[in-house]
Amino acid sequence: MNIEHLLKPVTDFLHCETPLAWVEMAKQPEHLPVVLRDHMVCELKAAQTAMLLIRKYAVDDASSQALLAWLKPYEDFTYRQIGQWQDLAHCNTLKKTMIPRAQSPENQDLIDKMVLLIKEELHHFYQVLEMMQVYGVEYEYTTSSRYAKTLLSHMRTHEPAALVDKLICGAYIEARSCERFARLAPHVDSQLGEFYISLLRSEARHYQDYLSLAQSFAKADISERVAYFGKIEAKAITDEDDDFKFHSGTPVQALKVA
Repeated sequence: MNIEHLLKPVTDFLHCETPLAWVEMAKQPEHLPVVLRDHMVCELKAAQTAMLLIRKYAVDDASSQALLAWLKPYEDFTYRQIGQWQDLAHCNTLKKTMIPRAQSPENQDLIDKMVLLIKEELHHFYQVLEMMQVYGVEYEYTTSSRYAKTLLSHMRTHEPAALVDKLICGAYIEARSCERFARLAPHVDSQLGEFYISLLRSEARHYQDYLSLAQSFAKADISERVAYFGKIEAKAITDEDDDFKFHSGTPVQALKVA
């Protein structure tokens, strides 16, 4: 499938493209370590977000503990520098069937979609680690960008509105990741470019899963709320940003050079 054809629904959903200044900075070889390290952590955070949604809204206590155990080796490596990255190749297995806390089509759909998403994100986490080895990039602790926090700070606090907003935010984060894979791919070497395109192919449906879940839990049309977060997301991406990361805005450094 043509990449632009695959990307079109993503770009139609997003309210802006990644600024060229970000692409220019991201494609510079000296910034590759930051891009890969932050991308790696973003994959884990995507898995954690999905896990937290299942634990909070959908499953019983035993299932919740199984989800925590699934992600623990990845969190130990990332946040506590415990274990060897190669060992994570054998950790991407959920060892228990998820039991819904309450039987409902929405709960089961949330479980099914988010468990699959976790598995894929953890696989991609490991693949980014493999790429880091290829390019001689050692893992170092990386602070979070302001991007996700900016989106989530606009969430409503009552339920089910809070859940709906979390899911919409998840949709935008996933869509932006795909858009950035596509923007970066032509500007890096062929091995890394092919990797980014493979991630785009794999993750292109994630934002749609989040949107369909948001609609099912809302019980009413969510288009106005989706548009609201679209404007917030676009502002976060286009605003000046002095912290260069995978999801950061327009780099202040690039503007100064220009």
